[in-house]
Amino acid sequence: GEIKESLNRQFSIFNNKHNWIMTIIYTMTFGSFIGFSAAFPKLISDVFGSLPDGAINPNAPNPYAWAFLGPMVGALIRPVGGWLSDKINSGSKVTQWATVAQIAAALGVAFFVIKAREAATPEMYWWPFFILFMILFITTGIGNGSTFRSIPYIFSKELAGPVLGWTSAIAAYGAFIIPKVFGQQIKAGHPEYALYGFAIYYVVCLAL
Repeated sequence: GEIKESLNRQFSIFNNKHNWIMTIIYTMTFGSFIGFSAAFPKLISDVFGSLPDGAINPNAPNPYAWAFLGPMVGALIRPVGGWLSDKINSGSKVTQWATVAQIAAALGVAFFVIKAREAATPEMYWWPFFILFMILFITTGIGNGSTFRSIPYIFSKELAGPVLGWTSAIAAYGAFIIPKVFGQQIKAGHPEYALYGFAIYYVVCLAL
């Protein structure tokens, strides 16, 4: 009986609208982070590895030399999101501004993807592409920390644990969804469309 009562209290999160809002927002941060970590190497290879005529680009950056930096930076910066939230006493404000930066960075990456695809020397757009992608990793990491910090303030002590577990589990699907979307759009010849879609999703999260 005690176990059943405890489970009923935990399952009550599914009737709480704030659980669903935080699930969507946490997926934006944590889901984007792990999804971009998985998709980044292939995106580098596909955007910069070929010339417009289909030939291999001999000056393309090596994905294995650069791709690890994104996940590393995003993971290391994550505690800063929580620290900033404590500093200004608001996780939502930190998440808000991190989301604004994510939108701008995603659109910026899309712009340089188009430029690189059309250029006879795609590598000339490598640095702006790389820097903007690093900003994406940094802001998803910061937003991940600030959103994680917000949950115990929004929910009671009894519900915070189940909500954290639920939102983390759902957000983990970003590791599947984001590379899948990138893969489909790369195959179609328009990886920037995936970034436009993510930017729209981030705008929805910003409104929430």
